[in-house]
Amino acid sequence: MNKFHNKIVWITGASSGIGEALAYQFAKEGAKLVLSARREQELQRVANTTGLNLENILVLPMDMLQFELFPKKVNTVLAYFGQIDVVVQNAGITQRSFVKDTDFNVYRDIMELDFFSTVALTKAILPHFSKRKTGHFVAISSVAGKIGTPLRSGYCAAKHALIAFFDSLRAETWQENIKVTVVCPGYINTPISLHALDGKGNVHGKMDSNQSRGMSAATCAQRIVKAVKHNKKEVYIGGMFEVMAVYLKRYFPAIVYKMVQKVNTAK
Repeated sequence: MNKFHNKIVWITGASSGIGEALAYQFAKEGAKLVLSARREQELQRVANTTGLNLENILVLPMDMLQFELFPKKVNTVLAYFGQIDVVVQNAGITQRSFVKDTDFNVYRDIMELDFFSTVALTKAILPHFSKRKTGHFVAISSVAGKIGTPLRSGYCAAKHALIAFFDSLRAETWQENIKVTVVCPGYINTPISLHALDGKGNVHGKMDSNQSRGMSAATCAQRIVKAVKHNKKEVYIGGMFEVMAVYLKRYFPAIVYKMVQKVNTAK
């Protein structure tokens, strides 16, 4: 039997990109889904595309910055399905601005969405996992959480913080059979750069060339689901260049420091 058959998988940031692709992949694996993001119409489109029956999917719109509502959202899922088995925390935003040009409030906004919202939802779900002595947190970080690059200082910092937070959580909860998988994608062909924030907090509105040439979201989702299935602790997904850079950073950091100095900084 498929490992995810009849499992309840909650995906945030499910209205586009990697989150949307994960919805389709988990549906193929036989999972029942909870789809969350701000845009209810887009969530409904994704839900319809999965082909799941209404009793097997819950569209749950939520603003990831309204932390105080998270316990209520958890209760809504439990009332609908009775349990949560896997939560994929994928919501987030990136950045395209130099440190010198970035307002401090932009850093706050990035950290609120990319880090603190994930911490808040984790804490809201954790009691349920602890009570059942089972559950799987899947955190979508980034290769940028391993390697700092120009124009992404806030994004890199938030994604780096996610890795550290979930490493600690894993170390604290393994005896309760709570699993943690941290996913670090590289260049994936999604709209993320279109929605990036500039130094003043405005929408960047441009598609990065590296992003447009990146791995498809569908392929990325397949690899994420495979990693979760095999209980991988941390996984790097993307092109050879990005994945190679992570290992170079570990063993030959000086080489990577020189490499990132040559990154194209055209915005």
